[in-house]
Amino acid sequence: MTDITIIGSGNMARAIGTRAVAAGRSVQILDRTPENAAKLAAELGGTNTSGGLSEVPGGDIVVLALYFGPAKEVATHFGDTLSGKTVVEISNPINMDTFDSLVVGPETSAAEEIAALLPGARVVKAFNTTFAGPLGSGTVGETPLDVFIASDSEQARTEVAAFAEAAGLRPLQVGGLRHARELEGFQLLVMALQANPAYPTFNWGTGLKIID
Repeated sequence: MTDITIIGSGNMARAIGTRAVAAGRSVQILDRTPENAAKLAAELGGTNTSGGLSEVPGGDIVVLALYFGPAKEVATHFGDTLSGKTVVEISNPINMDTFDSLVVGPETSAAEEIAALLPGARVVKAFNTTFAGPLGSGTVGETPLDVFIASDSEQARTEVAAFAEAAGLRPLQVGGLRHARELEGFQLLVMALQANPAYPTFNWGTGLKIID
């Protein structure tokens, strides 16, 4: 049995996989290159499984730990295979050459475009405001990361919130999937700060926190 399928084998896949193992969840890693998936599964330890994109995602939660373009390709590839599952879309559709704009229009978001490709799935926007380094440890300093969660499905928001909490993070449900637009826009500003030489200590190691 698999609790969470992570598609991808990069830094965010590793960080989310690390949090999943910390939460006591069983993990399946799938990647276009099966050898990379197997390497990450072994690195995470335990009884995790791996495979290529010809495998069927076994988790009730499927995380697309991919950039926006590859996430669209994978969503198209799996299509109805993901029906009935909670699919977590984590990307930030940012112009990486300039860090000053999104590559989607203001009337949509990466998450909404992915959802249009997966009408039978419960698509969630989450983890797009967490960088891989802090997410792997779950904290910045001793402060747990906030995870903002947007979905039109209350069931999906609750599932992802339960995972985040078990992983030592603080889940914050922000409402429907349309709020992915604000989450992606806000993270555009945060990522631009990381790339700004005026803030050399940021270095992709910051975290967002709402203080209460």
